[in-house]
Amino acid sequence: MSKMTLIDKLAILSDAAKYDASCASSGTSKRDSMKSKGIGSTEGSGICHAYAPDGRCISLLKILMTNFCIYDCVYCVNRSSSNVARARLSVEEVVKLTMEFYKRNYIEGLFLSSGIIRNSDYTMEEMVRIARKLRMEENFAGYIHLKTIPDASPKLIEEAGLFADRLSINIELPTDIALEALAPEKKPRDIKRSMGHLRLKIDEYKGERRDRAKPPKFAPGGQSTQMIVGADGANDDLILGRSENLYGNYRLRRVYYSAFSPIPDASSRLPLAKPPLMREHRLYQADWLMRFYGFGRDEIVSGGADGMLDLAIDPKLAWALKNRDRFPVDVNRADREMLLRVPGLGTKSVDRILSTRRHRTLRLEDVARLCHSVEKVRPFVEALDWTPGGLTDREHLRGLVAPKAEQLSLF
Repeated sequence: MSKMTLIDKLAILSDAAKYDASCASSGTSKRDSMKSKGIGSTEGSGICHAYAPDGRCISLLKILMTNFCIYDCVYCVNRSSSNVARARLSVEEVVKLTMEFYKRNYIEGLFLSSGIIRNSDYTMEEMVRIARKLRMEENFAGYIHLKTIPDASPKLIEEAGLFADRLSINIELPTDIALEALAPEKKPRDIKRSMGHLRLKIDEYKGERRDRAKPPKFAPGGQSTQMIVGADGANDDLILGRSENLYGNYRLRRVYYSAFSPIPDASSRLPLAKPPLMREHRLYQADWLMRFYGFGRDEIVSGGADGMLDLAIDPKLAWALKNRDRFPVDVNRADREMLLRVPGLGTKSVDRILSTRRHRTLRLEDVARLCHSVEKVRPFVEALDWTPGGLTDREHLRGLVAPKAEQLSLF
């Protein structure tokens, strides 16, 4: 058998990393390579693209250190019983790949995860060595996101926070019962303990800013987590409720939802199903409405049925169609909270409306210039020269404002 090349390893481990969803680098303090006397600062195997809230596309080298794993989590493609090609990168190889991609301006940072090899502490120590070597020996000024091992030593996770911009600890599944059934080696108490400890360390270092002129940075991008959707029977109401709890208890930057995608593997103990990518998308939209639009979980879920979101339309539109008595909204008088509930109006559009109406009374054409799609907005607003009349209560309104089905190309 021929020796596996670095390119072979990269192909295997970048593909294996695609199931790790939390790879956005927004929310961290920007590292300036000019000021730090560092290096650098984007297509190829292992490069993923994440988008910051301001729309910037951020390129990351997204890989696993290894897809060997001693755990046999039923939902994971890299479980010990899975029949997949295996590879492992050394500390030096990960550092080399990161620096080579970075110097060529292919990437702006590294997203690193790993299967569990030997034990949790050994795996975490190797990941910390990579981050430390990049920062201390290579003067790497780019972004680093480490997926930490929940039951690893707290000291190792603390050290990781000194070199990484963001740390994440996966909650894995919506319920503890599902986790114990599908990933028996992973313990819910270990995950919660580690997330709580990480939150305390982040708060501790933030508090020290008042006492020291230049405190050491500790995971300035905060912590995030990933939740797998569709591997168990949890409905969307339960999933969003768990997310609310996570945001409140651990002050997470983000909960990432990952659609469960079983592979045709004889060792799998879960039924094959079409990947619920649209459900994942709707959960992200619902999560956004809860965090930035003032919606309650019960309001969002009420737009669907039986605790599930409506997959055919976005959650805000689904809520509006079931609460037509709240509309139309006068764009010249309504407060920000109510304007944010109008389908088709985002936070930027609402802020523009509030700013513009200070100087003149808005007409429908003004609203059209300030939003992306006036056709979606029209049935739910009033303006100086526009009132929807009976349009808001029309029986077939959903068909007028819902996205039209499109025939997908075969090529």
